[in-house]
Amino acid sequence: MEDAEYDLMDAAEDGMWWYRAVHARLLDVLRRRPGRAALPVLDAGCGTGGFLRRFSNSIPRAAIGLDYNPRAAGRAAAKSGLPAAGGTVNALPFPDASFGAAVSVDVICHAGVDEAAALAELRRVLAPGATLVLNLPAYAWLHSAHDLRVHTARRYTTAGAAQLLRRAGFAEVSAGYWNSVLLPLMVVQRKVLARGEGHASDVSEFPRWLDRLLYGATEAERRLPLPMPAGGSVLVAATRP
Repeated sequence: MEDAEYDLMDAAEDGMWWYRAVHARLLDVLRRRPGRAALPVLDAGCGTGGFLRRFSNSIPRAAIGLDYNPRAAGRAAAKSGLPAAGGTVNALPFPDASFGAAVSVDVICHAGVDEAAALAELRRVLAPGATLVLNLPAYAWLHSAHDLRVHTARRYTTAGAAQLLRRAGFAEVSAGYWNSVLLPLMVVQRKVLARGEGHASDVSEFPRWLDRLLYGATEAERRLPLPMPAGGSVLVAATRP
């Protein structure tokens, strides 16, 4: 991403509803499927460290971040108190079987990422029995100015994401949509209100009342016992055999 987008992320990720919502879902999966709990967790594409900080405050386990932008990695380390390195998911700078779990938020979809190479690298650095958790943007038709700003090249369905991980050699794959309640608002924002290529990304500070309302909608959805048929994001988890 551009430096300006990292600045927006750094300012917004501790409080903005979307970051809090996606981080909550990542933590849910890691609690259910810890993988190899004695080994550390990799945040592949850690940005400026919002998830690393939430992780360190929630789960007593070692973790390390990696981001393509070394300045962002430095911010992540300072923010979270955990190590973070510069590097690319296309060629991870870690030995084989180093991690017991890995998470990655909206990274595999990035224009600078070789999808197959990145998944092969994640499989390589994960130990057998480790968990991989990916958050991915949903639906090619939802591509918008936001994606141009953050260099999103690919969007996914649950079936497509699950098939992608199986082809990459992962097992016990599960995939589901989330951000479903707010999907109609997302469509209006991205396809009507901010449909021009010059519009900014959706990352920003919201009025407190609106942020609480949006986050509350995601939390109500998170507690529903049934899978959602559609949503703005795909959350997929798998095991490295």
